[in-house]
Amino acid sequence: MKTVSIREVAREAGVSVATVSNVLNRPEIVASRTRNRVQAAIEALGYVPNLAARQLSNGSSTAVGIVLFDVRNPFLAGVARGAEDFLYGVGQTAVLCNTDVDADREQRYLDMLAQQRAQGVLVTPAALTGEWLDGLRDRGLRAVLFHNSTDYPHICSVAVDDVGGGELAATHLLARGHRHIACVTGPSDMRQSIDRLEGCHRAVARAGLPADSVEVVEVGAFTLDQGRRAGERILTSATSATAVFCANDLLALGVMQVVTRAGLRVPEDLAVVGYDDIDAAATAGVPLTTVHVDGHELGRAAARLLVDEVTNPNEHRHRRLLFSPRLVERASS
Repeated sequence: MKTVSIREVAREAGVSVATVSNVLNRPEIVASRTRNRVQAAIEALGYVPNLAARQLSNGSSTAVGIVLFDVRNPFLAGVARGAEDFLYGVGQTAVLCNTDVDADREQRYLDMLAQQRAQGVLVTPAALTGEWLDGLRDRGLRAVLFHNSTDYPHICSVAVDDVGGGELAATHLLARGHRHIACVTGPSDMRQSIDRLEGCHRAVARAGLPADSVEVVEVGAFTLDQGRRAGERILTSATSATAVFCANDLLALGVMQVVTRAGLRVPEDLAVVGYDDIDAAATAGVPLTTVHVDGHELGRAAARLLVDEVTNPNEHRHRRLLFSPRLVERASS
């Protein structure tokens, strides 16, 4: 199919190329009769504007990067969908990027978004530093973090009270009479792992139990396969744990698969609690008790913050939104 140029549209409409450009970019300054003539020529010729060229002339694009550490994770997929729904509603384009918690990959994506003059970026940071974020801002790329940390006080963030969520889970298990809890965490350098484990320890301490009432089982990622590996470790260890709190639902579902295949009953032989409340939690063979977080609303809130940052760049409010989770009790505990 032949590509129609802006010059052909101008010739068809009997106007200058500059007038066609104004109709595309600043239609309010063009007389209605001339604007209608140009629009008719565009439709007759099937002209498609060169978006990249328009972005360069305007100094920015409608793109917003959503940079997540694992787009396969159902909770993060919900976050991305919430952000995308909001961005679509205000005429922005979402660009989804997956980092696999790889610092180099993360920085390459952020470089690419800056080079393409994106409006901004929503990011679960893998290895960002304050200096790096300042550099993004200097290059015109606004950022909102999915990150529960005060490390970046000058950057807007949206996060969950994961310490409180960990406390909810452990308090629930303690109330059921459990005194030894295995806590399956993700990577030890990730904020989610650190905070959810801290919440578990706080609940145990408040109950007057020793710190070793919590057995930490660290795994390399928040995945179903890593949950299965954690389950195997729990079954083959000399643990006295009667309950397991997992740092997300995929880990919990993996643990339950291994436990039930070994002939044990959930929750009679081993109670299990997860975190996130993904769709699969409620439909599992033994419905999973979990800490509920609304990922869709989290994503919408982050996108709303970013759009506000872009729209009002000089107000410097740098807001930090912290969502409170809640416990959803089901059959697994």
